Amino acid sequence: MKALSDFPITQKWPAQHPGRIQLYSLPTPNGVKVSIMLEETGLPYEAHKVDFGSNDQLTPEFLSLSPNNKIPAILDPDGPDGRPLPLFESGAILVYLAAKSGQFMPQDVAARYETLQWVMFQMGGIGPMFGQLGFFHKFAGKDYEDKRPRDRYVAESRRLLGVLDKHLQDRDWIMGGDYTIADIATFPWIRNLIGFYGAGDLVEFDRFANVRRVLDAFVARPAVERGLAIPG
Repeated sequence: MKALSDFPITQKWPAQHPGRIQLYSLPTPNGVKVSIMLEETGLPYEAHKVDFGSNDQLTPEFLSLSPNNKIPAILDPDGPDGRPLPLFESGAILVYLAAKSGQFMPQDVAARYETLQWVMFQMGGIGPMFGQLGFFHKFAGKDYEDKRPRDRYVAESRRLLGVLDKHLQDRDWIMGGDYTIADIATFPWIRNLIGFYGAGDLVEFDRFANVRRVLDAFVARPAVERGLAIPG
């Protein structure tokens, strides 16, 4: 059976607490999904910063755990059957942590699949579209005189916000009264869109009152406030 020290990533980021879940991340929208989930569940973990400024994500040690060179990734020393489990991709990690903790995923089978569909909605729509909008609005996209690429992502981001806003009518959270991994997956990206990317006016965010209402409730949660700053 493999020990934690058998994983190359622990050579670059040694575990001070080898019995805890090891988190390799940054406080980006995808990264904080997992730190928020860990804070919400109370599962013991140890956070390690993957410094993009030093290209940590391209090192052999990190690639041994996350071959797509993206954060976040985890290494759970107490995975299924007591064996260490390495995982990358934030959505997969959320599903795993929900199963491990027994929290933030409905027990009812139909409701579980409905929750997963909204997680996929974030992963396939909100994340990629908001990320592209951020590129063309805040970063290198400003160098392009042709604004059609930016405007394409603005229109699609508005559409996605409209879908979510309509769904949240008369709902406290995406799944109704219960806070789930669908919320943990989605709202860090919405916060980033209007905050870090500064695209609130561009997407006419004030039109989406239900999204704003639930976003405010999300960021007011103490575990969310802590998770947004991890790793420091």
